[in-house]
Amino acid sequence: MGADRRTVILRGAARVIARHGVRGLRVSEVAAEAGVSTALVYYHFKDRAGILRRTLEFISDRAERYTAGHPRRERDSDPRRDLERSLLLEFQDRPDVRENSTAWGELQATAVFDPELREALTEARQIWIGELTHTLGRIEPTAPAPALTESAERLTATLEGLSTRWLSELLPLGHARELMRDALAVELAHLARRTTPHSL
Repeated sequence: MGADRRTVILRGAARVIARHGVRGLRVSEVAAEAGVSTALVYYHFKDRAGILRRTLEFISDRAERYTAGHPRRERDSDPRRDLERSLLLEFQDRPDVRENSTAWGELQATAVFDPELREALTEARQIWIGELTHTLGRIEPTAPAPALTESAERLTATLEGLSTRWLSELLPLGHARELMRDALAVELAHLARRTTPHSL
């Protein structure tokens, strides 16, 4: 039951952050959104910083679930197709995806002024970059490791920028997805040119 309550609270926190930003986050508002007492929020998360850190983890985990999109046994067959599908699933006109992306953007903007949150965000991003690097390595196994990481970093930065523009309605959803697909094609072509020749 405790885990279920924590999930309800974290879902509520993500909604509050997506609507009002991090600076406007009040524990009482999170409690009201989750339908629990303020005391229960403090019991599970101790303080506002604890709520922010765990909400960031919750958002990352939720994004991983909705970008998987299909069973692992199918994902292992074609890493290029799977990577493209995973990136494009970040652009879905669904309330949970919009909420997740908006909350991530709010947490990222606040991290500029909050070293503790910046540390947690850096950890989450490094996990994401590591997963992308691994997948890119499956697509171009002879590419140098630094080149794979650089491509992963550019792809995550591109995705975040396009997501912000889409959520701000500066880009239509279809065009954002098309630009993300093009960015992936450019990165893969770049990696193909940087492959290490096989030893003779």
